[in-house]
Amino acid sequence: MATASAARKAAYAVLLAVERGQAHSDDLLRGKAVRALSMADRNLATALVLGVLRWQIRLDRQLQVLLTRPNAKLDAEVRVALRMGALQLLHMDRIPARAAIDESVELAKQAGHRFAAGMVNAVLRKLAVAPATKFPEETAEELALAEAHPAWMVERWARSYGMEAARAICRHGQTQPALAVRLAEDAVAAELAAEGVRLEPGVLLRGARVVAEGDVTRTVAFREGRARIQDEGSQLVAELAGHGSAILDCCAAPGGKTLILAERNPQARLVACEWSAQRVAQLRERLAGLGERVECRQADASALAERDTFDVVLADVPCSGTGTLGRNPEIRHRLRAEELARQAERQRAILRAALDAASAGGRVVYSTCSLEPEENEQVVAAVLAERPEVRVAAMRECLDALRCEGAMGDDAAERLLACVTPEGFLRLLPGVFGTDGFFIAVLERGGGAA
Repeated sequence: MATASAARKAAYAVLLAVERGQAHSDDLLRGKAVRALSMADRNLATALVLGVLRWQIRLDRQLQVLLTRPNAKLDAEVRVALRMGALQLLHMDRIPARAAIDESVELAKQAGHRFAAGMVNAVLRKLAVAPATKFPEETAEELALAEAHPAWMVERWARSYGMEAARAICRHGQTQPALAVRLAEDAVAAELAAEGVRLEPGVLLRGARVVAEGDVTRTVAFREGRARIQDEGSQLVAELAGHGSAILDCCAAPGGKTLILAERNPQARLVACEWSAQRVAQLRERLAGLGERVECRQADASALAERDTFDVVLADVPCSGTGTLGRNPEIRHRLRAEELARQAERQRAILRAALDAASAGGRVVYSTCSLEPEENEQVVAAVLAERPEVRVAAMRECLDALRCEGAMGDDAAERLLACVTPEGFLRLLPGVFGTDGFFIAVLERGGGAA
C-alpha cells in the first residue's frame, strides 16, 4: 500500500489551504510544518506548491479533457490531488510516474475521498501515457493557456507592451527567479563561500549579488542580517531615492529598502511607517541595529500626520504585485481586474501624503511591483495634475548619479535608460534583467505651496 511522503503531505496541506482561501502560500511555506521537514523534503514541498500554482491553469485544462464528465465540479481535495499528480507527471521528470500517481491517490484517500481516489488513479494513468500536448502562443488567449496565466492579464500586457514582451513576462512568471542578496560589506562574500554559497555579480547594481549555488538561508551571515535576500529591482528603488538628512519610508515593511536608505545615508534621521501593529513590531526587530537613528511608527501611509518634513520620501506602495508572479504565483489566481481601481485610489492617497511630507526641493520616489498602468503612470499623472509645484526628475540624471557614486556600472545605466517611459518613469519588465517587474517614478517638489 502506497503512503504519501512527508513532503507531499505538507505540499497538499498548503495547496488545500490556498485553494480554500484560508492562507497565502508564502506564509505557509515559511510556517512550522514546512520548517520541520528535512531540507530535501522542504525543497520538494516548495517545488510542488509553487509548481502547481504556476501551472494550475494549464493543468486544469489538461486534466479536464480526461474526466468522464468534463464539466463535473470536483471537491477541493480531489482537485489538489489531481493537480499535484499532473505536475509531477508533466513537469518534474525526475519523479517516477508510479510515485506521482500512487501518492496522489493516497492523498485523496486520506482526505476522505476513497471513492474519488479511483477516479484520481484513472485520470492520472491516462495522463501519464497521453501524447504531449502542444500549446500555440500566437494570440494573447493562446499564450495565456500555454503559460498558465489568466487571459485577462495577458491580454492587458499584450495591449500595453506588445506580444513579445507579454510572452517574456509570462515565461518569467513560470520560472523561479534568481535569488539576489545584498551584503552588509564585501567581506561577507568570503564567509558565505566558506559555507558553500557561491555568488555572482548582480546585473544592475554593484552592491547586489546573485546566488549561483548553495543555500544562503542556512548561513550565519543570513541569520545575523549581514546577507539579506532582496530582489535587485527592489534594491534599485531604494538606491534611486538618493541622499538626505531626514528620510521617510511611508510603507516600510519588511524593511529591506529602509536598510539601504540607512546604509546610503549614515548620518540621516529615518522614520519608517507601517499601518499594522504586527508589521511595526517586525520592522522594529529587523531595524534594531540602526539604534536611535530610526523611528518605527504605526501610521496609515495615506493619512500621515507629520509635524516636520523630509528631504527624501519613499512611497513603495501596496499594489497588485503582477510584476512578481514568478516569485508569488498564486497572485494570478486571486487577483481580479476590478481590484485595480480600488488599489489605485489608495495609491493616489499615499502619494499625496508623501508629497505633503516632502520639504521644498525634496525628492519623493513612488514605486510599485505592478505592471498595470492604473497603479503606475495613471496614479502619478492624476496626482501631478493636482500639484503644479511637483515635477518629474530626469531619470538619466538619477542613473548618472548612481554611476558616479560607483553604485552602478556604465553598461547597466545605459540598459536601464532604454527602460525609461516617454513620461520619464522607469519600468522594469520581468525577464529583462532577471528581476521582478517594477515601476519607479522620481518626483521633485518645488518651493511653491502645496
